[in-house]
Amino acid sequence: MTDEFDQSRPAPPVPGGIAEALEELIADVEQARAVPLSNSVMISQEDFLDRLHQALEDLPEELRAARWMIRERESYIARTNEKAQELVNKAREESKQLVSENYIVQEAVEEANSLVRNAESEARRIRLEAEDYAERHLAEAESVLGELYRYVTEARAELHKALPPTDPPPVSE
Repeated sequence: MTDEFDQSRPAPPVPGGIAEALEELIADVEQARAVPLSNSVMISQEDFLDRLHQALEDLPEELRAARWMIRERESYIARTNEKAQELVNKAREESKQLVSENYIVQEAVEEANSLVRNAESEARRIRLEAEDYAERHLAEAESVLGELYRYVTEARAELHKALPPTDPPPVSE
């Protein structure tokens, strides 16, 4: 026989009649008639299965409750792991969104700064062109006014020149 059914090892504690039922099953297998030329034994399958089912039914309620608690615990752990994974995924998405929004804000700030620099440059260019325009036109006005002043001065000088003596008007007597 194999070491599995070695009775020299102490059997684990099994509550009540289940231990006895299992010990009987072990003894039946050990005492069963050997099949010639093999390590197998002959036992009644129907009887053996009936006794195993009976042993299963005789399991204490605490064992069933413990198995139920283990299944519930595993289910709870699975649900908790799923929720944790969902939270991690959500956090990753929010992180990506925040990074993306931050990137968009940075791009917007850079674009705004570029627009301000361009506007300032354009304003400076327009101001310089306006100053040049005003300077040209003021120079032209100064030139025109200078000539006009010269003409006015000449006209006044002409006006104040002494008139040549005129012949006295004939007097009739």
